Amino acid sequence: MAEPILIWGAGAVGGTIGAYWARAGVDVLLVDTDGDHVHACRNIGLTIEGPVDSFSAVVPAVTPNELHGFFSRIVLAVKAHHTPDAMNVMAPHITEDGFVLSAQNGLNEIIIAEHVGVRRTMGAFINFGADVLAPGTILFGNRGAVVVGEIDGKTSPRTKAMHELLQLFEPDAVLTDNIWGFLWGKLAYGAMLFATALNMDSMAENFEDPERLPVWIALGREVMSVAHAQNVRTLGFNGFDPEAFADVTDAARARESVAQLAEFNRHTMKTHSGVWRDLAVRKRRTEVDAQVGIVAHLAAVVGVETPVIRRLVELVHDIEEGRRAQSRDTFNELLATCS
Repeated sequence: MAEPILIWGAGAVGGTIGAYWARAGVDVLLVDTDGDHVHACRNIGLTIEGPVDSFSAVVPAVTPNELHGFFSRIVLAVKAHHTPDAMNVMAPHITEDGFVLSAQNGLNEIIIAEHVGVRRTMGAFINFGADVLAPGTILFGNRGAVVVGEIDGKTSPRTKAMHELLQLFEPDAVLTDNIWGFLWGKLAYGAMLFATALNMDSMAENFEDPERLPVWIALGREVMSVAHAQNVRTLGFNGFDPEAFADVTDAARARESVAQLAEFNRHTMKTHSGVWRDLAVRKRRTEVDAQVGIVAHLAAVVGVETPVIRRLVELVHDIEEGRRAQSRDTFNELLATCS
């Protein structure tokens, strides 16, 4: 039997991909800290439901303390702020010639490479919509871009092999030599999603409101300023054009990109972002520091001002710590920063 692909984090992203691979006959082993979820996956079945697909697959799964052995292919799909802890536990299980693929939001490839080296780090960009509804049950709300590439820009046999595996899940998956371009493009979109979580409206309702447009444009421009200062050529996806926010003289192009975001998010059962669910439903910390705060940190290194991003991070922390509610008033605090 072939060595299984280890998926560390069996939530919305890792669980959905793992279920598809298992159904296709790929040997998969899920690792998750939620014992109830692990029990359901390996004994009852991991159920995918929603408008995209509906099926169940029994998938081998363990908790981290139950894991034994060594693996050459590991997909990391935990929340960005859990990456350092996950890497500390996972690193002893990676073969010398193995690699970790980051199926996460943010720039986690940087952290992974610090733990295991650039050679053993692979990048991926994920934009499909999914949510864990209960142990063993995941809502697959909509398809979205799936991209894989080496972080050094080269294409290797292992990258091609992972691309073929990802096509079992997403037939339109892309193999790229510019994974950083996709990741930085997602950072611009991601910052906007964090801003939509400041209130209770859906993603589509946020993006289609003209009064909120200054927030999306300001966040996009700040992220693009940092990306360009780092010589990154950003790439678009699912109708989103990150470069539309780079030219401060072309507001029409930025407005059109926001309109495309509203249209894309209008056609999904996943009406609110995972960030919104963390704040409103799960009442837990978000990835704001690892996904948005890192942009402000890198901006300071290259001398770029990011006042709107910094204020966004502050407001999310206020909600996390109970000082503010998710409301239009809280969103308006961010809007005021853009004037």
